[in-house]
This record gives sequence, C-alpha cells and structure tokens, in this order.
Amino acid sequence: MEVINELGMHLRAAAEIAKVASRFQSSIHLLKGEERANAKSVLNTAALAAPKGTRLVLVAEGVDALEAVEALDRLFKDRFGEER
Repeated sequence: MEVINELGMHLRAAAEIAKVASRFQSSIHLLKGEERANAKSVLNTAALAAPKGTRLVLVAEGVDALEAVEALDRLFKDRFGEER
C-alpha cells in the first residue's frame, strides 16, 4: 500500500483505516520497515507516522483476509476520503 494523500497517514486517516479494518474478523497489520501496527487500532496505525509516498505492507490473516485487503486497498487509493 502506498500513502498517496497530501497529508500522509494522520489521525483522521488512521481512524478511517481502523474503522474499515474493524469490520473484518481477520488479524490485520500494517508494516513500515521493522514497525508493525494493528490496523484495527487508531493509535497503533497513527504511530507509524507515514507521510505521503510511504510504502506499507498490509498483512491480513483469517477467514475474510482477502476482503479486508481489498477494502483497505480501496481506502488507500481513495486517499482516505480526502480531497485530491
């Protein structure tokens, strides 16, 4: 996943990620280098401090992992619902 919105992954973006991730039963994590964040946690996700252009690895494991990855991919591509 690439952070493409101008403001990066700030608190509101992290909240959107957590909201989407929480809809799924699967374990979902974002990786930034050696850092690992539970995507269902706003604070964990925001703590990654990912500015525009940051590439993150999304790891989802569980019964609905594919659906979770697809939903989060759409969210990232939609710039977390922010203006272009």
